[in-house]
Amino acid sequence: MRTAVAAPLVALAATLLVAAAPGDGTSYDRSHKTPSSRSLTCSGVHVDEAAPVITRKSTVIHAPLRTIWKVQTGVEEWPGWQPDVTSSVKDTPGRLRSGSVFRWETQGLDITSTVKQVERGKCLAWGGPAQGIDAVHVWTFTPTGDGVVVRTEESWTGAPVVADTAALQSALDASLQNWVDNLKHASENRS
Repeated sequence: MRTAVAAPLVALAATLLVAAAPGDGTSYDRSHKTPSSRSLTCSGVHVDEAAPVITRKSTVIHAPLRTIWKVQTGVEEWPGWQPDVTSSVKDTPGRLRSGSVFRWETQGLDITSTVKQVERGKCLAWGGPAQGIDAVHVWTFTPTGDGVVVRTEESWTGAPVVADTAALQSALDASLQNWVDNLKHASENRS
């Protein structure tokens, strides 16, 4: 059984990675498991703390909040700054809002995400299934005197995650690190 599951999981892990832009070392990893009270929240939406795979990343971006927000929420523009995202389309017109749906592709994996909550300029949460993995992804944006602290957390549950937790933990760790690095690079180059 493990051999039959391993190939699809390796392929899935590869497709979930987003190529990294050069970073400056400001991104850092948080511990994988914390009490729910310490999880990021967006209007009550947070990652599944019981999930076998959880990743937390953070970076300081030296750009105006409005620029960072525009880059992150402009899902149709993702292929321009995330090298492995080959397409991204909003099914719901207008600004992202609770219930908005967008479809995107990374390395041949088609993902449909639904926005669970959004507070303009403060937080964004989306989720959905992809190849048996159910994901919850939360972002927060906090202006400081040194820029904007961008934090993200994502949890994965589902049979593929239970079958090979270590490989998928590694894949999600790399994917989110690349995402915050790419967001930082794109936002700082636009301001």
